[in-house]
Amino acid sequence: MGDFFDESNACSYNLLRIVSRGNAIIAELLRLSDMVPSVFRNDLKQEYSKYADIIFDFSYFKNADFFENKIESNAQLQEKDDEFRENYVDILTRFYLAFESIHKYGFDLNRYIEDLEDGVYIQQSMESLFLNVDGKQLLCEALFLCGVMLLVVDQKILGSVRERMLVSYYRYSAQRSTSDSNIDDVCNLLRSTGFVQNGRRPANYPEDYFRRMKINQLYLSLVIGRLRSDDIYNQIAAYPFPEHRSTAMSNQASILYVCLYFSPDILNNQYSNMREIVDKFFPDNWVINVYMGIVVNLIEVWEPYKAAKQALNNTLEILSIKSMAQKHSSRLTKLLPQVQ
Repeated sequence: MGDFFDESNACSYNLLRIVSRGNAIIAELLRLSDMVPSVFRNDLKQEYSKYADIIFDFSYFKNADFFENKIESNAQLQEKDDEFRENYVDILTRFYLAFESIHKYGFDLNRYIEDLEDGVYIQQSMESLFLNVDGKQLLCEALFLCGVMLLVVDQKILGSVRERMLVSYYRYSAQRSTSDSNIDDVCNLLRSTGFVQNGRRPANYPEDYFRRMKINQLYLSLVIGRLRSDDIYNQIAAYPFPEHRSTAMSNQASILYVCLYFSPDILNNQYSNMREIVDKFFPDNWVINVYMGIVVNLIEVWEPYKAAKQALNNTLEILSIKSMAQKHSSRLTKLLPQVQ
């Protein structure tokens, strides 16, 4: 395939651009999560109440004329609406562009996969890319980043807040009248899931949420298959001891964890496959770092999934955990004097 990252290689170059853009989108979402205007957060009563009469959730779309007439018929509300538009339209635009970029990322990824299947890239296909070390890594990371975007935006920006921001942007932006507007698709993708930090987990979450992002099923199957069977980052050679396998595969394990939510049937019903996944990737590490400090406890998050729970329980026997803890303790005792 020659130099995989050569700019003249359109197939690989376009894939690299997609993955690079995915990381940039997540970085922007993390930045924006610290910049959510307090007027959209109903947990901050004083700030929220000031504009509560002109900030709406998605119920606005069911009867938009009613809400607009209510504002237009009241001079005070009109004045407040104009003030709100002037103060917040810029930050709303930035948030919307970040939200829209998630939708565009999924669209562009699917279009890229379709181009591969349709033979747009001569002599290259999805299968040939998976045979290339760099291509395999990027194809897996592309799907992983898609899932991380969805998790980040839902965990960092509350669903009800997203709805209010999207409705406000819709009301104040002229883009809604353009033919190429994606705002309907963005609203459908990012409508509230019911997830609240430290709250009760919604039923079928996050797999129902992930289904909103339509992913090519052949591509999904190939990614999960490669993640299960291959060492995509060639880390095993650097960790020769068998007990270090889970450390060597930790990055790949995080990718697989996210990608499995696009295929919840594996988590629920494929007992042998889940046993293989747990034995290979999670025999002794049950708290994993997903992305940039986003940490999950598999014992908790896989509780609703029958196959995943059963496979994980096989590694959680008290005697084996106790033996593992004693082994680490003895090694740590020997190591500490060397670093002091």
